[in-house]
Amino acid sequence: MAVPSGLRVLVVDDDDSVREAVERLLAAAGFESAAFLSAEALLATDFAVEATCVVSDLRLPGMSGLELLAALRSRGIESPLILITAHDAPGLRETALRCGASAYLAKPFRGTALLDAIRSNTAGSRRP
Repeated sequence: MAVPSGLRVLVVDDDDSVREAVERLLAAAGFESAAFLSAEALLATDFAVEATCVVSDLRLPGMSGLELLAALRSRGIESPLILITAHDAPGLRETALRCGASAYLAKPFRGTALLDAIRSNTAGSRRP
């Protein structure tokens, strides 16, 4: 499936191997991406304003993925945010979705599951 040009996915994960693997997956699928070690690092840039989608680890040093979601919404940024986590727990998926996450994936997950979540949440998204 072709990806419309200009679709940028931001990746926030403090685990180098996960962050790099997700970036490689996105590149192979034709997405532009930018990666950050923390929510605070992302928020210190203007990247979020132009993000088509954000993929964030739930548990990060400092601000969590859910706190990042709240910070983006408070800034008027409505890009879909997909939470990923290695620390799944009963009820966590429901909490994340109730708080506004567009999708929730427990690690390890298949690359196709992440791409499907991104595509389903960005269908029709185009930047001028």
